[in-house]
Amino acid sequence: MAEEEVQIPEAPSASDGQDIQPGELLIPEDTYLTSGVHIGTQQKSASMRRFVYKVRFDGLHVLDVRETDRRIRLAAKFLARYPPDRILVVSQRQYGQKPVRVFAKTLGAVSFAERFVPGCLTNPNLEEYFEPKVLVVTDPATDQQALSEAVSIGIPVVGLCDVNNETRNVDLVIPANNKGRVALATVYWLLAREVLKARAGGAEVEYPLTIEDFQAAL
Repeated sequence: MAEEEVQIPEAPSASDGQDIQPGELLIPEDTYLTSGVHIGTQQKSASMRRFVYKVRFDGLHVLDVRETDRRIRLAAKFLARYPPDRILVVSQRQYGQKPVRVFAKTLGAVSFAERFVPGCLTNPNLEEYFEPKVLVVTDPATDQQALSEAVSIGIPVVGLCDVNNETRNVDLVIPANNKGRVALATVYWLLAREVLKARAGGAEVEYPLTIEDFQAAL
């Protein structure tokens, strides 16, 4: 069920622009760039190679925002197929905890922020036991326990994956900076909006939330 081979970064540079035409993306390219969604790590896994646009002068890998944008569209349509209350989204990363809570509240999903109690998905005797139909992880590395349990019970996994992540147990990869505060807020804000649109058959929906509403405090 795995996706086929598919340090907190510095501020983004204007030179990170990727020659994208107006209207090609869900949001302006500048929004992706200024939030740092495209800025990856210096280390690169083999499975994330195809999502890399270039390597910067400082050794940081730059993700292809076209792929990030395309995968957000795919993930939104995929998640819209599931009952909201059977979608589980998790984050043990500090900067991911508020975004997943707001994301879950917006969609009517369930969030496990901070520590994921082992056995939440596999041990019916636990008070925290939950039976999701799909799992969204903020980082396959830090959310490894949730990812492992999702694999063991056979549910699909959507994952925000940075350049250094292994993707072998992630069914739908969203290539993105999954360490930055504003980057995580941007991805979850946009993904929530697109899920709501997908549920409405692709029609525009009222969406008063802003990226700032998803941002964790410093």
